[in-house]
Parts: sequence; structure tokens; C-alpha cells
Amino acid sequence: MTVGAATELVVNGVPVTVRGAHPHLLSALREELNITSPKDGCSPSGQCGCCTVLVNGKAVVSCQTSMDKAAGAHITTLEGVSADERARFAQAFAACGGLQCGFCIPGIVVRAKAQIDKKGSSLKREDMARHLGAHLCRCTGYAKILDAIECVARNEIPPLGAAGGVGSRTVKHEAQSLALGDRGYIDDLRVPGMLHAALHFTAHTRADVRAIRVDAARAAAGVQAVYTAADIPGELMVGIIYKDWPVMIPVGGRTSYAGDVLAIVVADTRANARAAAALIEVDYAPLQPITDIDVALATDEIAVWQTKDNVLSTSTYQRGDVDAALASSAHVVRETFQTQRIEHAFLEPEATLAVPSGVGDARRLHVYSGGQGVWDDRNDIARVLKLPNDHVTVELITNGGAFGGKEDMSNQAHAALAAWLINAPVKCVLSREESLLMHAKRHPIRMSYELACDAEGTLTALRVRAVGDSGAYASVGMKVLERMAGHASGPYHLPTIDVESIAVRTNNPVGGAFRGFGANQAQFAMEGMLDRLAERVGLDSWEIRRRNVIRPGMIWGPGQVMDDGCNGALACLDAIKPHYDAARASGKAVGLGLGLKNSGLGNGFKEITRAVVRIEHDGTLEVRHGWTEMGQGINTVAMQVAIEELGSHLPIDEHRVRVVVDTTRELGLGQTTGSRGTLMGAGAVQDACRNALAAGLTRGVDHVGEYRVDWTTKLGDPKVVNPIIHSTFGYATQLVIIDRESGKIEHVIAAHDVGRAVNPTLCEGQIEGSIHMGLGYALTEDFPHDPATGFPTNMTLRSLGILRAKDVPPMTVLLVESPQPNAPYGIKGVGEIGLVPTAGAVAKALHELDGVWRNQLPMRRSTSDDD
Repeated sequence: MTVGAATELVVNGVPVTVRGAHPHLLSALREELNITSPKDGCSPSGQCGCCTVLVNGKAVVSCQTSMDKAAGAHITTLEGVSADERARFAQAFAACGGLQCGFCIPGIVVRAKAQIDKKGSSLKREDMARHLGAHLCRCTGYAKILDAIECVARNEIPPLGAAGGVGSRTVKHEAQSLALGDRGYIDDLRVPGMLHAALHFTAHTRADVRAIRVDAARAAAGVQAVYTAADIPGELMVGIIYKDWPVMIPVGGRTSYAGDVLAIVVADTRANARAAAALIEVDYAPLQPITDIDVALATDEIAVWQTKDNVLSTSTYQRGDVDAALASSAHVVRETFQTQRIEHAFLEPEATLAVPSGVGDARRLHVYSGGQGVWDDRNDIARVLKLPNDHVTVELITNGGAFGGKEDMSNQAHAALAAWLINAPVKCVLSREESLLMHAKRHPIRMSYELACDAEGTLTALRVRAVGDSGAYASVGMKVLERMAGHASGPYHLPTIDVESIAVRTNNPVGGAFRGFGANQAQFAMEGMLDRLAERVGLDSWEIRRRNVIRPGMIWGPGQVMDDGCNGALACLDAIKPHYDAARASGKAVGLGLGLKNSGLGNGFKEITRAVVRIEHDGTLEVRHGWTEMGQGINTVAMQVAIEELGSHLPIDEHRVRVVVDTTRELGLGQTTGSRGTLMGAGAVQDACRNALAAGLTRGVDHVGEYRVDWTTKLGDPKVVNPIIHSTFGYATQLVIIDRESGKIEHVIAAHDVGRAVNPTLCEGQIEGSIHMGLGYALTEDFPHDPATGFPTNMTLRSLGILRAKDVPPMTVLLVESPQPNAPYGIKGVGEIGLVPTAGAVAKALHELDGVWRNQLPMRRSTSDDD
């Protein structure tokens, strides 16, 4: 019951009294009772399901439950479930590979418990999928989640095998604690004296800032401090490649997109900080936002403050006489394709905790970050605070999903600045709406293609002109459009080619890294062009791809002579062939997509990473590496490599393996991006282990290893005839099968060449999650902006059009292992390639269904998605 300003509840069997002023039950559980298995992914909208708890035995979204409704109720969280039941769920999810980042899983486990309590072993998979409609998972594609729930419902819990080396189905590192919500994320951390920061965002995407008035905020309840750009002791600008992204917009500066920050409020509680941030008043001189890429290219006005040009980058290359080849070819097709902006929708919003220590010259700052590059975070934070790098330590707290969206710093600099200035621990957590405003998105790209072939269907020429909306700040936008250019021809041989790709600055949301990184946009277009040519020539989709697929010794795209690693492209085609033939024979509408995606940065960048293996005197094995664990399993890979290399020389207890990523050693270089974590991380750990063996497995010391890729060449260098643009590529073929009567996708079959599957279970999970994301990209997902203001218009998770569990068709994954020469264990990577072929395959299947060629994404967006 509610008594005065307090609310009485029974939580996990214990009567408690909490403040009645909480905005919802989730706040009371997390912020007052410190019960952290329910996660906050979107409060108070209730659209992700991460905060699901049992209220009087019923699964309820706690951020949608008012304190009045909760009064007197019996609340059960995973902390209050019996030890036996907790163990069964944890083991099932771990053994089945039913989690990746894990942020959504505790809420799903609660939902599953409620259904199993009601239906027991009679719970049907399709019914559970329907009940998961209240939940989002961005990582797994739901298949292995449903496998795990089925196991618990039937009380058939798979055993957990012992951890093994490379190639084994070792259980994901920390899987059991992640499944139960016991392994904390940054917002689950609590330290003594911790304060909370909230940010004040701009009201205009392009406006001069004349004044910032903070007096009302300073006087608000619980407020300890308010900071603006004037309080920054060091550099104002941060950025991964170009330092052009202001931490805050100062008075006299100009806003450039909807995620610009003008002030930080620090208070005793998150609620007080947010309430005070809303009291800040800003005097603006609004300017007309530049939101159209053609206007941005044509105008003399500069869209983005402190820049000199609206063209961020231009990537070009050419081989042969394309005009002559087009003129002499038997068949030529021309088409313009348009892809959309996409939101990552990782389930854990961005969070940072910064903790200062020491006095005087001994002052130091420890920052807990979920970013994809903690050394980049460290370097930029030190620049902002005007400190030596070694005065700042950034420790990775494995995050709740990223997909590229946590490469750029979000609130790391703000939390660090506030903590350093106020000399107290400060946590800053973005709301879902703030997250949607702030971090970079997938680029919308307009691509004009001309593709030609001879009478037999052999490709003869390709011309591409592409323009991408990169939004306000550089992020890695120039690299995305460079990657789009390099991958413009897909995994095919073209004797002549002419490509230009331009990244344009506008006042729209920033375009940055997102799984696929330009390759998926390019290959949606290229696959569509290939299918149009196949129809002209009279070939089926499989045959035209076989005739043109890249092979060893052939010249690819920008001029690279491909090595034996490209055997994987044909191997994937061969693996899918029986399924393609069977689907066509049964009269289904089918679409086939073939893709390639680089692993690593390439393009002349010297990639160096290091790792440390340390054997403690008590037998604990510590592995340090330079990569962000964000669900993909790099920490598991590191452990498996250590077992592979050291297991026959040293008894290794997987429960005494400690994986650490922080900046106390100089191990990392750049971001966890480009599917390079497994490739380079495995190489560095392998080298560290071999150095440890050479040193006699000495205990209590760091054994350091290194892996480098320093032989690639920059795209478009006219002095290099056959550049090595990338060291490694992965390949994939996907078959999309549509039922002609219902018009629904009934099956997706994916053959993926990963070089070597370090962990087949994790590989399958990555591919299934990629297919889910690729289907959403193809069919329903969108993140549009208002052309008049530059502000995004889809500001809830539900409005994004992400497919829910009931909407995901059955998926079959065929792992192909065609090793990459000179790569550790033959590894190629799998994180990004998984959605590269998907949209093209869906487009062809839809064409077989209704005869309409698609050239714009998404292909099936409806107004009902916004409900």
C-alpha cells in the first residue's frame, strides 16, 4: 500500500518500503533497492522488455508500472527465483548459445518463467515467440533464445561441456551470469559518493548560441554543479579520425545536429539532474538547416560549424575504358538505388561512470566505458581535460550491444569532465530518446549503377556514382563511403570499372559505423543489377553468380589480385545450390544474394594490436587484449586461443580465466570494428601464448604478443596498379524463400565462409542475428528525419520497425571453412558479412513473387509499424 510519500511492497519475499515519488516500479527497484537484474533499455516507454518482472506472478514491464499499481504487490525479480530454477535457466541459455550481449536476456527469462509456470512442457515454440513480442533482442535473431526456453520447458537442460580450444563449442564467457542479470553493465555499478549527470541538448540543428542561462538549474533541488563548454580545461573537439565533434557547443558557437550538447548538470540523483537540465535556457539565433544532400553539394553555405566544406570525402578509382565497354556490351542495365538511415537500437543505452582519485599531482581518473575503442576514449578524454594520457585509465565494461554505434564517444567526455571538475564519482546514462539523438547511424546512400555483360552473361563493365548523407560530424563517414566504393562490384570480377563515392555533410543525424559499413548498401545495388542482367540474358540467379564470382588470381574491384581466401565465395555458392534447386522445384519465390565483406581496416592503415597472457601464482590465467566485448564473443575467443596454445602444457580451469580490457597496458589501436576483433585478437593472444611458452610459462609476469596487418594500400592510389585494399575477406550466400500464397518469407538459408569457426555456436549466433537485422534493413526498418528541422522523427524503439520474434522466419546456417592464407588459424571474421547479402536476396524473392523490381529500402515499411 501507499502510505504518505512511501509505498509498501513485497520484493522477493521481503516486505520493503520505498519512496512513492519514483516514476515507476523499475526506478524503485534499481535506484532505491539496488536490484539490478531488471535492465533499463527504454524507460518509461516499455517497448524493449528488458525490465520485465513478476507482479503477483504475472510478467509485467516494470517501467510501465506506476507505484500506485505496484503498492502492496508481491514483486519477483531474478534475484528472488529459487537457486535450482536460476541454475536451469542459466545453463540452458549458456549451453544453447541463447545470448550474446545479454542485456535483454534477464527480462526474457522472467517472461519465459511466467509462461513455463503456466504451461509447463506443453509450451509451444510459436506461442513463446508470440509472447516475446513485448521484448527486443538485437543480437541473436531469437532462434537460440527459443531453443533455450524449450529446453527449460521440457526440463531437458543440455550439459555444459568443458571449455576447449579453437573449433570447439565452448560456452560463452560469463554466459550464466549474463543470463541472470548478475554480471553488471555500467548502469549497474554503484560506488560511494556517486553523483549523476544529465545533459541539456540543443533545440535547433543549426543555430548560433548567443547565451546559456543556468541559474535556475544551479538552484534546483539536489544540484551540485552545472558545466558548459567554458569549463572545459583542454580541447573542445573530439573524434575518431577528425577532431571536429564538439563535446559541448559554447556561447558564440553554432549547433550542427540534434544531438549537440550545451550543458551538463550534476546532482544527487538522476531524477534531480534531469529535472534541472530541463531548466536551462538557451538564446538561439536559428539558421535554416541543410538537410538535403543535393542542396549541401550546391550551396556555398557551410552546414557544420568549424568546417570549410560540405564534402567530407570523395573516394574514386577506375580501371579500363568503361565507356567503350558499355558501348560494345550485349546487355546494359541502369538503375538508381536508395538506402535508408538505420538506428542501431542496441538494448543498453550509453552509460559512463568516471571516478577520480588522489590529490595534487597524484590525481588520476578512472573511467568505466562501454565504447568500442577504450584507447581512443582515453586519448580524447585526456585531451579534453588537458591531462597526460597516463593520468586517465579507461576500463571496458562489456556492453549491451553496439554494432558500430558505440565507436564515437557519446557521454564519456561529459561524465569524465564532470567527475574531474567536481572531484567526485559521476555517472551519466542516456535515456533512449537521448541515445537516438546522439550517436551516429547507418548512412543513407543514393547509388546510380550502370552494369553490362556479354551475350553469355559474363560481366564487362561497371560504373557507379554514389552520394551518402554523412550528417554533421565526420565520425567514420569518409571510411564508410570509401568502403562502399571498394565493395561496389561485390564478389565479382569486372575487367573495367569506374567508381566515385561522396560523403556529404548535412545537419541531419551523424552517419557513422554500423554493421556492414557501406558494403551492404553497395551490394544491395550490385545484387539487384546482377539479377536484372540475368533476366536479360536468360540465366538463373545462381548461374550468373557462378560465371562471374571472383576466383584466386583474378582482379577484384579497385584492382586487388585476390588470393586463395576468395575460394570461399564459390564454396558458399556450392553449399547453397541444393537448397536453391529444391526451393525452385517446389515453386517457391526465391532470391539469392552473394556478398563479401572485408575484415580489418585496410586501405593503407597500419593495424597493430597486442595482448598479454599472465599466469598468476595461484593458477589464475589472465588474458588482456585490445578489443571490446559487445556480445560477439571476443572474450570467449581469447580464452579458447589460450586453451588451444597452452592447454597441453598448463592445466587451465575456465572458471579461473580472467579476461581484462583496460588502458593500463598499451595494447589497443583503434576501434573494435570491421570484423577484425577475432582475426587480430586471436593473432595477438596466440603470439602472447607462444611467447609465454618460450619463456617457460613464467608466473607473475606479462607475456606480451602482437599481431599486425601493415601491408595494405590506400584505395585509389594511381601509383599502385594492383593495390591490396584489404588483407582478409569473408563471404556469404543467402537464400530467401517466400511462400507465394501468403507472401511471407518462410525460410532463410545462409552459407557463410568464416575461414575457421573458432566457436561454431557463436558463429551461428552471429549469423542468425545478422540475418534478423538484415531482414529488418530490407523490409521494415527506417530512421527518417524531418527535412524542415533535421530532427529524427522515429523516436521510440517500436517506431523503428525492428522485427519481433514472431516475425522472424526459420533460419538455417551452413558454416563454410575456406581458410584465409596468413591469418591465424585461417580466420576471416563473421560479425559484419551476415547482413551484406540479405537485402539483395529479399529483393529478388519479392520480384519473383510479384514481378516488381525494388530499388529503395525498406521494401515493406507500413504505417502500422509506427503504432
